[in-house]
Amino acid sequence: MKNIPEVKLGIIAVSRDCFIVSLSERRRKAIVDAYTAKGGSIYECKIAVENEKDMLKAVEDVKAAGCNALFVYLGNFGPETPETLIAKQFGGPCMYVAAAGGDGDLINGRGDASCGMLN
Repeated sequence: MKNIPEVKLGIIAVSRDCFIVSLSERRRKAIVDAYTAKGGSIYECKIAVENEKDMLKAVEDVKAAGCNALFVYLGNFGPETPETLIAKQFGGPCMYVAAAGGDGDLINGRGDASCGMLN
């Protein structure tokens, strides 16, 4: 008897539309590369979420890929309503994580996305 669930993890990056989406996409790829380098398996959703339409497409994408757990990544400041609706629409376990400050690749050396976690 096997009593351990088989998790197929997916990652979706979010970005507020007043910041460059490529920052979230670049940071998402770095997370995926680091995770797979350590032997993990993760589905990388290539649809970055900036609004509600993107959110619906991204959730549909990870569901179609068979993901049953989700990692929502705030690569820069996130769009509060769409990022929150991801968990509702996905319907499975979701973990929200924000990029840490100090990596120097946003504006004037700032890279903090954790204020997007306030919602």
